Amino acid sequence: MIYLYIFLGLVALFLAVLIIRTLNFKPKANAQVFDEEITLNNDRVIENLRTLVRFKTVSYRDGSLEDDAEFQALLNELPKLYPNVYKTCTQTLMDDRGVLILWQGKKHDAPSVMMAHYDVVPVNEELWDKPPFEAVLEDGVIWGRGTLDTKVTVNGILSAAEKLIADGFVPENDIYFAFSGGEEINGKGAVNIVDYFEKNNIELALVIDEGGAVVENVFPGVSKPCGLIGIAEKGLMDVLYTSKSAGGHASAPKPNSPIVNLSKAILKVENKPFKMHLTKPVKEMFDTLGRHSSFVFRMIFANLWCFSPVLNMLCKMQGGELNALMRTTTAFTQAKGSAASNVIPPEAQFVSNMRLNPADTMDSALQYLKKTVNDDRVEITKIHGMNPSRISQTNCEAYDKVASSVVSTWKGSIAAPYLMMQCSDSRHYGRISDKVYRFSAMDLTSEERATIHGNNERIRVETALKAAEFYVRLMKQC
Repeated sequence: MIYLYIFLGLVALFLAVLIIRTLNFKPKANAQVFDEEITLNNDRVIENLRTLVRFKTVSYRDGSLEDDAEFQALLNELPKLYPNVYKTCTQTLMDDRGVLILWQGKKHDAPSVMMAHYDVVPVNEELWDKPPFEAVLEDGVIWGRGTLDTKVTVNGILSAAEKLIADGFVPENDIYFAFSGGEEINGKGAVNIVDYFEKNNIELALVIDEGGAVVENVFPGVSKPCGLIGIAEKGLMDVLYTSKSAGGHASAPKPNSPIVNLSKAILKVENKPFKMHLTKPVKEMFDTLGRHSSFVFRMIFANLWCFSPVLNMLCKMQGGELNALMRTTTAFTQAKGSAASNVIPPEAQFVSNMRLNPADTMDSALQYLKKTVNDDRVEITKIHGMNPSRISQTNCEAYDKVASSVVSTWKGSIAAPYLMMQCSDSRHYGRISDKVYRFSAMDLTSEERATIHGNNERIRVETALKAAEFYVRLMKQC
């Protein structure tokens, strides 16, 4: 009987620890909110964005498909759209469509960089409800490729500077506007700009590029809008799986044909996901947003020492964004077999697109795949890729400036670090700064986010205005 009492006492102690830790897991102080009202020339901000969208700055890996005149025409139009910026600031054009604009401040030892790209991905025009390059404005919505990704940011940055210069504002420190015309194809524009900073020994106090946004209903148990600020981004790798045979007629198939071998390999990879890692961006996101969650979820995030296996299991079962935050993911996207339905292919190939957790590298991920498949009949090779980015600081003035601008622009939101799943030009800045942040200055619904790189990309007028307002607030702190 005494052992039963001991057991019940331990259980009671265990539950008490869980509950006490949960009750103490209270929200942290949010970033500082500035209540200053920002007044913009709304009509001009919107018309300038519509003008940018009309330029068909579509980038292709096959350069012969690109229209250089459209890219140049957009650059030629910028001084007309933002005259104060071009009267006050100095522009330097870099190779591969890089644009660097310097707005000199009172001091020069702690400059900031505000990034965007003005190229866009191709469109399938017949699948759009509105023409993708006419910037149709209807019912408070602007339709067009680049409205979200990321001509809204180019316009937001330059509109904010245009307004501040007109007001007679001079920043405390230098501010650079860094734009790329080849981000969508991993062009060298941003690389050349980083080379410029490095060559001239310019130490950056803050870098901000596209990334997270203000979103709702994305974190378990949190009802408030969340302003997600990427402090790192996952790596990327495309992997080729190849299996060969002597081929032959499909009427007398032998076992273990190339497609069968590859199918078995895929199932092994699918059934044995990469290990979960609670990296710094994810830990800090859980530690910030988890405190605002409902009681059950708060108990989980307050006691990950106990519940991480449960969280891991749920993530693997459900997949999606939460799972992608926790581990390296593998998505099989392409397949190639025989040219005829009645021929066993002498060679079959599958391709997977991987997003690498900061705890992994291209080499370690490739090694894991080979070990998991463990089949000499399947060759696994890297096509191309990049390792995860450097992780930026959050306990610093630079992060606080971005977070403060977020919560001041979107009142009632919670600013939180997070791990960005996509890749951006900002990763290149990791070699010269650990204060690189990824935040697209917009509040977006899940439906709107789905149009990025998809059909019917569009932006609400109020969202485009908020983007400019955000950059006004940020520039005034730089």
